[in-house]
Amino acid sequence: MQVSDKDGELLALLSENARMPVATIARRLGVSRTTVQARMERLERDGVIAGYALKLSESYLSGLVRAHVLITIAPKSLAAVSAELGAIREVTTLHSVSGTFDLIAIIAAPSISDLDRLIDRIGEITGVERTLSSIILSTRISR
Repeated sequence: MQVSDKDGELLALLSENARMPVATIARRLGVSRTTVQARMERLERDGVIAGYALKLSESYLSGLVRAHVLITIAPKSLAAVSAELGAIREVTTLHSVSGTFDLIAIIAAPSISDLDRLIDRIGEITGVERTLSSIILSTRISR
């Protein structure tokens, strides 16, 4: 997908605040409102913009205990394990990766004891062979 420099600037502004008014975006990009609207519609139609999402504040997230859970799975169990992990609300992101581990789950819980139970729950999923967890202490960059 081809994205022009101006489209890249538009995407950067939307990633800062997806609810930014079109007039504000137009002013910041130095183009008309109709140009911004047309670019947004084209980016949506071309599949560059898949949707607009809620971004939680750092102050809220800092009240949660978050961790990366690296997961090794048994052969041919990716679909089943992914489905089980998808059903766990506290799993906020799931990545398929190369290397020693097969998946990386990002999880969030209200306390260390809840996080501990959650990691145990992940380890008990049929097809999960091994996990390795790292608690996230702080987020340095979030885009």
